[in-house]
Amino acid sequence: MTLLLILIVGGVIGWLASILMRTDAQQGIFLNIVVGIVGAVIAGFIVTPLIGGAPITSGSFDIMSLIASFLGAVVLLAIVNLFRRGSVR
Repeated sequence: MTLLLILIVGGVIGWLASILMRTDAQQGIFLNIVVGIVGAVIAGFIVTPLIGGAPITSGSFDIMSLIASFLGAVVLLAIVNLFRRGSVR
């Protein structure tokens, strides 16, 4: 059940991050899920030590973990955009 929740919440977080970074037209639902989950893993290493909480991949679904995972997904899309287009947006 936790894996299903991680996939659903990861998909929503990846979708919201792709809307913020203006890459939603290029991504489908599968890539949004991947961005959300990989963003949560990045959040576990980079964002969580800075703001506290735990990423959603640890099974924690409180507001701090959702914010940390969202910021991790935004960081991931910014890095991808930097290599793809030469700019963050």
